[in-house]
Amino acid sequence: MNRISLALVFAPVTLLMLTGCQKGEEQGPPVIRPVLSQIVTPTRLPGSTFAGTVQPKVQTAFGPRTTGLLVARDVDTGDVVRRGQLLATLDPTALELAVGSARADLANAQATLANAVSVERRAKALFKVGTETQAAVESTEQARTAAQASVVQAQAALAKAKEQLSYTQVTAAFDGVVTQTGAEVGQVVAAGAAVVTVARPDERDAVVDVPDGNALLPVGTPFSVTLQINPAMAVSGKVREIAPAADAATRTRRIKIALENPPESFRLGTTITASLKEAAVEQMVLPATAILLRDGKSFVWVVDEGDGTVKSREVITGHALGSGIVVTAGIDAGMRVVTAGVHSLQEGQKVKFENKARS
Repeated sequence: MNRISLALVFAPVTLLMLTGCQKGEEQGPPVIRPVLSQIVTPTRLPGSTFAGTVQPKVQTAFGPRTTGLLVARDVDTGDVVRRGQLLATLDPTALELAVGSARADLANAQATLANAVSVERRAKALFKVGTETQAAVESTEQARTAAQASVVQAQAALAKAKEQLSYTQVTAAFDGVVTQTGAEVGQVVAAGAAVVTVARPDERDAVVDVPDGNALLPVGTPFSVTLQINPAMAVSGKVREIAPAADAATRTRRIKIALENPPESFRLGTTITASLKEAAVEQMVLPATAILLRDGKSFVWVVDEGDGTVKSREVITGHALGSGIVVTAGIDAGMRVVTAGVHSLQEGQKVKFENKARS
């Protein structure tokens, strides 16, 4: 009876094992997954023209380093100024009084020092003949030392008062042209407020606002810049600065193009036209769906057309361009990359791509 019971107990297990083996033997080769892919090809940005203006590369706003009433502004917009030239003046009355008070304090401290020195000399002379004590001599020495310290303190206070008085005068730090004034005579100006803005005319930029997609130009991209009033006047320039973010309203980025030896006709504020030269850099642009984000890095699946498998490759991405993303490093032209379903692929997985002829 026991043998029969054991046989009945293990019979279902044996049947299950046999069934599993049969199913394993019936499984065919893994299914090759179809994917969408494309051949990586460089995209050349089309030659474009943008309107803009000539602006200074260096522009500084000068203002007083103290608060006060503006009593004079010696320049206006458009004036040419030299380094060290007086631009504006605040009312110096209060600070002049402070300088006078500091001078008086210094004179008092110097007189006190002279008296302390004289007293010390007399005490030492009397000590030599025996009519003065050592304690009295030491007391006069301490008084003379204190008087000397008072003189040093008064001299520092006078220097500080004179320095603050100089803050009432606004002077130019370099040669340039006044491009803007920020205060009028009679106005109370706060410390650090912009009173006169001066630009250096020797270094000029062509400043243009370009659509966000075209702002992917790298620094150093060559442009040809012409005057709108006289297109025959043209100079070369290179991109030196690109705004890090697009304007929220216009979706454009501000680009500054450094002009190379511009003639005098390219005056500040002149309207210009900047044209992208033919030698623009080509960009690798992939659909956003081709980028796999993992552990804070970007990857793409590269298809090996020989054995039909995929392999992940880390890439460096740039700005968005329409529905695509610019890839600045990590892939080469001619590679085939998966453009959809990147989150469900595995390393070395076999895939099938039917769009071999398309890129």
